[in-house]
Amino acid sequence: MSLAAQAAGHGFLSPTGVEIAFLLVGLVTLGAALVTVTTRQLVHAALWLVVALGGLAVEYLLLTAEFIAWVQVLIYVGSVVVLLLFGLMLTKAPIGRSPDADSGNRPVALAVALAAAAALVWVVVDAFRTTWIDLDGPAQGSTRVSGEILFRHWVLPFEALSVLLLAALVGAIVLSRKKNGEEG
Repeated sequence: MSLAAQAAGHGFLSPTGVEIAFLLVGLVTLGAALVTVTTRQLVHAALWLVVALGGLAVEYLLLTAEFIAWVQVLIYVGSVVVLLLFGLMLTKAPIGRSPDADSGNRPVALAVALAAAAALVWVVVDAFRTTWIDLDGPAQGSTRVSGEILFRHWVLPFEALSVLLLAALVGAIVLSRKKNGEEG
């Protein structure tokens, strides 16, 4: 079946249930991400990050990439957020509002963020304008396909990320240790 014939059966005016669920979960994930970067309480930001990363895992499930969805849950939601919370606790970061973390550059930062988001959305929409996922065809996100791609092309970045996370944890522990003669 040609790409034009596949696209003729689908469209923005006749979405399937999976496409509607994908859109709704995407909106919730986007909202959680916005709250993550706009809240002034660090622990609340970490908890909203859990919601945003969990939303991404649901999106992967809707795209029939079960293995990637569980990796998202185990590594990002389970490990990275826990590491972030431990880092906050070990470095004695302020738990409540942090007025010293606020900057006078909010309007400029907002403009840059909106421009970057618009460029990203434009590039993704332009790249995948006529691409449709055939949910009845062979699973593209299966464990075998994902494993082959991960271990063939992404081994070095994956290992570099694990070393980076380990260095962040060691750094948080070193920063949290009391110096000689210091009482806490």
